[in-house]
Amino acid sequence: MALTSALCSAVATILIQRGLRRSNFYAGFWINVLVGVIGLWSAVFLFVPREAYSWRAVPYFVLSGALGTTGGRLFRVIAIEKVGAPVAASIGNLTPLMSTGLAILLLGEHVTLPIVMGTLVIVFGTLLLSQSGRHVGFAPRQLVYPFVSASCFAVVAIIRKLGLFHAGPLFGSAVNMAAAMITSTTFVLATGNWGALRCDRRSLLYFAGAGACENTGVLLFLMALGLGEVSVVTPLAGVAPLFVLLLARLFPGAAGKVGWRVVVGAVLIVLGVFLLTGWR
Repeated sequence: MALTSALCSAVATILIQRGLRRSNFYAGFWINVLVGVIGLWSAVFLFVPREAYSWRAVPYFVLSGALGTTGGRLFRVIAIEKVGAPVAASIGNLTPLMSTGLAILLLGEHVTLPIVMGTLVIVFGTLLLSQSGRHVGFAPRQLVYPFVSASCFAVVAIIRKLGLFHAGPLFGSAVNMAAAMITSTTFVLATGNWGALRCDRRSLLYFAGAGACENTGVLLFLMALGLGEVSVVTPLAGVAPLFVLLLARLFPGAAGKVGWRVVVGAVLIVLGVFLLTGWR
């Protein structure tokens, strides 16, 4: 399930890249969230009994949706547009590192040798991705977009962990996405970009497909966590950047240019995540 989750995330990344060719990140971001709301609440109504609805968990998931999911998905789509799918997926894989840092600061967890080693490997991989920018057509400063996205998802992980003490993952994720839908719509309206949500049929299909894949991947990841150990599931789910690289090779032009720095940087980041989460 964890590997399938990683594959879903990779496919979603490639589909977003394709949709952005004929549209913009506002449409990609909003449609992605809309598909998540429809899919998750449909699953809740079908599979979650009413007595399992826990309103004590709502504030946690509303906060994670408003602050984390909205920002995370928005900046993820922008990152794919600015730096390309492989680089965006690789930097986005830093979420476990950031979650670990937040856990150390907020929950008092201890720094271990694997954390130090994993951090160093990830930093080196990130430096390679930064250097790849001049070869594949983006400025190193544009890496701020995937970094912000990863930070938002890291915050979501911490808040969602608190919410899961009161409700199941499916109900919590649905509340999370509903809050993200309200926040994202408010953002689009407030910035005067409602007209930017218009896109042609091909882009709509790409964005809708990406939303379906991404939210399926999230559900599979949560199901995998329910069946296996976090230390096993997280590294397996973290190989999404490698799937993105494979898809980029299978479908030339789907994800832009892929140089050796991008490949090595992505592999190092995946290895760093494994060191952080697989040796505890």
